[in-house]
Amino acid sequence: MSWGFLRDLLSGVNKYSTGIGRIWVAVVFIFRLLVYVAVAENIWKYEHDEFECNVKQPGCENVCFDHFFPVSHIRLWALQLIMVSTPSLLVVFHVAYRENREKHHDQKLYKSPGEIDGGLLCTYLISLVLKTGFEIVFLFLFYKLYNGFKVPRLVKCDVRPCPSTVDCYISKPTEKMIFLYFLVATSGLCIVLNVSELSYLIFKYSIKCYLKRYVKKHQ
Repeated sequence: MSWGFLRDLLSGVNKYSTGIGRIWVAVVFIFRLLVYVAVAENIWKYEHDEFECNVKQPGCENVCFDHFFPVSHIRLWALQLIMVSTPSLLVVFHVAYRENREKHHDQKLYKSPGEIDGGLLCTYLISLVLKTGFEIVFLFLFYKLYNGFKVPRLVKCDVRPCPSTVDCYISKPTEKMIFLYFLVATSGLCIVLNVSELSYLIFKYSIKCYLKRYVKKHQ
């Protein structure tokens, strides 16, 4: 697939983000998307061809590979990138709705269509919750599917049609494990950034509401 769409989406969201949100966009774009396209894709490119077992029983290698790698690391990472970026579309659509509404009424209805307040604040908070939720779900999937973020050098397989317990060897296990740890670290960093931005916006909005009530009370 072309990653240009995802890049354009992140660039568009960057205009309406807070400072923490811009850091999140930079982390996703530089440390996740670019690393995926430039390096990680090539590491897992021939993972099935380079998976070897010490028997030549027809079908044995295929079923063993499917048993230990039910979903490819790289495809799961790509799906994760898409899913954690998609909630940002909610913000883009909401801003576009505001702009169209102003055009339709031919008057200024908002201080700025991209200013995070009112309904757009709710949309932004929902997008942050969804992004954090997707990150946690995918980390859990990686943990369950790959036995605690590990890529062993040797795996023992006794799945039919293998005649007995056979030894199978994974290519470049150290390199793959390093990138798996990198994936987990960047995902964890994004969760921290999302939670920080969520807390910041809620705190900021709470202070704003309190000050408004305080001013009204004293007027």
